[in-house]
Amino acid sequence: MNASTLESEVRSYSRNWPVVFDRARGSRLTDRDGRSYLDFFAGASALNYGHNHPVLKRALLDHLERDGITHSLDMLTVAKEDFLAELGARILGPRGLDYRVQFPGPTGTNSVEAALKLARKVTGRQTVVAFTGGFHGMSLGALAVTGNASKRGGAGVPLGHTWRLPYEGFAGGGFSGPRLLDAMLDDSSSGMDLPAAVIVETVQGEGGVNPASPAWLADLAELCDRRGILLIVDDIQMGCGRTGPFFSFEAAGVTPDIVCLSKSLSGYGLPMALTLFRTELDVWQPGEHNGTFRGNNPAFVTATAALREFWADSTLEKQTEVRAALFEERLGELAGRHAARVSGVRGRGLVWGLSFREAPLARQVADAAFARGLLVETAGSDDEVVKLLPPLTATDDELAEGLDVLRESVEAAVADGSR
Repeated sequence: MNASTLESEVRSYSRNWPVVFDRARGSRLTDRDGRSYLDFFAGASALNYGHNHPVLKRALLDHLERDGITHSLDMLTVAKEDFLAELGARILGPRGLDYRVQFPGPTGTNSVEAALKLARKVTGRQTVVAFTGGFHGMSLGALAVTGNASKRGGAGVPLGHTWRLPYEGFAGGGFSGPRLLDAMLDDSSSGMDLPAAVIVETVQGEGGVNPASPAWLADLAELCDRRGILLIVDDIQMGCGRTGPFFSFEAAGVTPDIVCLSKSLSGYGLPMALTLFRTELDVWQPGEHNGTFRGNNPAFVTATAALREFWADSTLEKQTEVRAALFEERLGELAGRHAARVSGVRGRGLVWGLSFREAPLARQVADAAFARGLLVETAGSDDEVVKLLPPLTATDDELAEGLDVLRESVEAAVADGSR
């Protein structure tokens, strides 16, 4: 029997990239026929440090070769203690973040579920405010605060206890979500009760690479603080350096009450997630939110190695900021040359989106890029955005190569569409 016939119809990425991948290193994957592909997808930002980084791989192999613990639920292990020590010393301490660390199940959606459950437990309130364009995961609680209609449609049950507000720039930017929320809470006839929390992405990834401005985020944080609403930042795709700083909210100068992390947290593509929250919010009873694989020790090992390798100083952060300017310039030039077909360029750090006026053109560009050996995905309400997520560790030559291939792919798709 052909192995591919056994897999469910739910598969998606294999439809767009119909090859069998075999090996990967750095910024490149190789299929079983030996063809190399430059990766501007990076595991949907789960591989910020590239594939099989040698320092992280060595740490993992050393751990396994000495019969280090692999599975431990939430028991105490050396690997977990080492990770927590590095997280405190290199990330939380220098930023003055007095957070407790919770290990939920090792997925982003489970981190969100823990955050929502905790916010409701702390406040005694049920409703959560979310934003248009938001994506927070595929389990029911996370889907309830997700905006995408097709993903919500798979739930099979009503998704409630959520108020939806316009994200910055929604419908041309004529609405301010924070101001609208403030006004509705002021009006006893608005029908809105005081929510338990607001959940937000500082840059919406699946929503089409929509960055919120620091001022907008600061206004939202001030409102939450003044109203006694908990602020949850979903940093699952944009954390771990994707936008430059370790946390994407640092540029706005805000301190969320709760932070969700996953994806590149392990640094090696191994499943791992955290929910961080202010110490006074730690009202959990033992085992009240748990998961069998929350003790993924190999992930703790590679996460510790990643913190030591990439977050001992500001080198990676500064490099990402420099590269952000390169992407903005190159993509701006590309958009200018095809202004009739390209509606805009958006991004921050090393997450960028090229938005097309006709949604099918984005898929055509992604397909043309794949044919030329470049992996990019699409995003947005109608998949109208080509999303770029190269590894933060890609070389300058690899970034230039990927942008050159993207330019060729846009030109080819536009030419085909003009016939």
